[in-house]
Amino acid sequence: MFDPTQLYRLDADIPELTEPVLLYHFEGFVDAGAAGRLALGHLLAELEHRVVATFDVDRLLDYRSRRPPMIFDTDRWVSAEMPELTVHLAHDLTGTPFLIMSGPEPDREWELFVEAVGALAARLKVSKLVTAHGIPMGVPHTRPLGMTAHASRPDLVSPQPSPFGKVQVPGSAAALIEFRLGNSGHDALGFAVHVPHYLAQAEYPQAAVTALEAVTRGTGLVFPMESLREAAEKTTAEIEEQINASAELSGAIQGLEQQYDAYQSGVERENLLADSTPMPTGDELAAQFEAFLAERDDRDN
Repeated sequence: MFDPTQLYRLDADIPELTEPVLLYHFEGFVDAGAAGRLALGHLLAELEHRVVATFDVDRLLDYRSRRPPMIFDTDRWVSAEMPELTVHLAHDLTGTPFLIMSGPEPDREWELFVEAVGALAARLKVSKLVTAHGIPMGVPHTRPLGMTAHASRPDLVSPQPSPFGKVQVPGSAAALIEFRLGNSGHDALGFAVHVPHYLAQAEYPQAAVTALEAVTRGTGLVFPMESLREAAEKTTAEIEEQINASAELSGAIQGLEQQYDAYQSGVERENLLADSTPMPTGDELAAQFEAFLAERDDRDN
């Protein structure tokens, strides 16, 4: 039998914690609008933090499928940017300590990794494990972003209607943590933000805002949000500028709005999943937004 605690290294000087929340997100699985990555990245950028645990990525990752970048200068190698999967200790705006686990999604040893996360959660006396990410949906950006909440116990999230019934989806390490550790008695919950499908490949800060607001409701943690909301407003303004300049885009968005409003009013009980709902002029919509995003990238570089 393998010892799951050998998958991580704990800092030698960890303060005594009182039932902290553990927020986690792994890069590599579906994350429309970069909702989860932007949310946790925002917290690490805005809040003081320190590493308290580091996972052994040499055992967990397949470097040949995700090759780390290295820099070659003239006649020698000068740097290697190796991936890290770490747990940080931070404090929210009220001074409440909480933990952030982030990094690449493991490629192998998922079951042992989940056991390791469970052992780490027990060692640090974690009260809740919480994850968030974005999923592409056939919804317009002009309406409030929806969200699917899920948890190991029903009372951990507020009751809400869901566009999903019973579905089979590709698994993820994040989902397996919730499933396995939830079954073993840990409180675990997650939030899937419904991101407009035509913005799924872009960084969409409003999705991160929605994710962190949901985390606050589910945990009581209070986060600095001003700069993230400013980024969301700026991105929305740029999207509106692009739409207003194109009659074709405007018409497509109006079609999505009508479909969304009909669904919300109960007139049309169609699934809003982006891959199963007919989208008005969907190919043109996606193509024009890809061009828009490329222009933004060129402007920013």
